[in-house]
Amino acid sequence: MTGFLFELSFWLAAPVWLLMIFAPGWGPTVRIAGSPWTVVPVLMVYLALAVPVFPELWVAVRSPDLDTFRDLTALAGGAGAIWAQVIAWDLLIGQWMYREARRLGISALLMGPLLVLTILLSPFGLLLFLGLRAARSWHATREDLAATGAGGAT
Repeated sequence: MTGFLFELSFWLAAPVWLLMIFAPGWGPTVRIAGSPWTVVPVLMVYLALAVPVFPELWVAVRSPDLDTFRDLTALAGGAGAIWAQVIAWDLLIGQWMYREARRLGISALLMGPLLVLTILLSPFGLLLFLGLRAARSWHATREDLAATGAGGAT
């Protein structure tokens, strides 16, 4: 059962990722990606995995150290719970990136691969997106300054 729940946590999130990557401008995608409720099914899987190992989970989060987390992940339910938590938070990060990219007018052709990277290695995807967002903001600010004549050009 634990193995099934481990797999299920990803498959519950996958449709939202697929919509954001392959149908980013479709009306339902915008509504779905704008909802934090998309993670609730994944969090239910998390609870199903975490409750049976709650004593070990509590020890790991109450006084975290590497050995305690190693002990937790040695339990199938512990590793599965951590995986479901990662899937849920990655999805929330991906949804924020999707919405922010739409707000900023970042191309879906650029965001698709970036979202795929975020599915696989969310810290790398998020860092690249934050860099892209900062560069876009910096460039927009420079254009605004140049347009108003406040850019120092004479």
